[in-house]
Amino acid sequence: MTKLSVNINKVALIRNSRGGNLPNLKQVAIDCEEFGADGITVHPRPDERHIRYNDISILKECVKTELNIEGYPNERFIDMVIKNKPAQVTLVPDPPGVLTSSEGWDVVKNRSFLEDIIENFKNEGIRVSIFLEANPDLVIKAKETGTDRIELYTGDYSNLYESNKEEAVKPHFLASKAAQKENLGLNAGHDLNLTNLRYYSSQLIDLQEVSIGHALISDALYYGLQNTIGMYQRLLQPIRK
Repeated sequence: MTKLSVNINKVALIRNSRGGNLPNLKQVAIDCEEFGADGITVHPRPDERHIRYNDISILKECVKTELNIEGYPNERFIDMVIKNKPAQVTLVPDPPGVLTSSEGWDVVKNRSFLEDIIENFKNEGIRVSIFLEANPDLVIKAKETGTDRIELYTGDYSNLYESNKEEAVKPHFLASKAAQKENLGLNAGHDLNLTNLRYYSSQLIDLQEVSIGHALISDALYYGLQNTIGMYQRLLQPIRK
């Protein structure tokens, strides 16, 4: 069954908008796990507009499932990850100041850069995933970097889902097939929601984890956090035939 990692960036964004510690990020992470999340994801950015670097050690101490830290591997990010040793680090090609992650790595152009960083993290016992477009050829190239997993960028799938869900998911299915052949773990994330998640997860081969933040936290405003996590988890359960 595909695991659900809850991205709590938006919770930190609300906290930061007023200063202080409301909502309490640590308590939210604890509650997400209690409500059924399989992991907690954070993506600190250079301007710390939501997750702050000093949040990471606090979350490392309280998260009992899996902590996944996403981000661009500059020197500060690398040092922070090695210091805190999350279960997983997800490398994202975000330039400074970008609003959200909107594309995967050019693994051909950045192969040498990624190889060194991935080896460094793996030597520290940290599982590595890299953000990737849904392209089977890129999956094969990603394998050459030494990464443990890939995370498919699902923004394109989400944009096309309403008009043609079969066409939307096709490259992701082919990428999952390539990942299985290359013995790469498979994650996915970006704009997955209550409408498109079940179909997506049912069409891919061996999808191990989805990371969902913006939609899930938005849904929680209406349904409550506990109920919302349960709703997403039910969508990830295998469809009985």
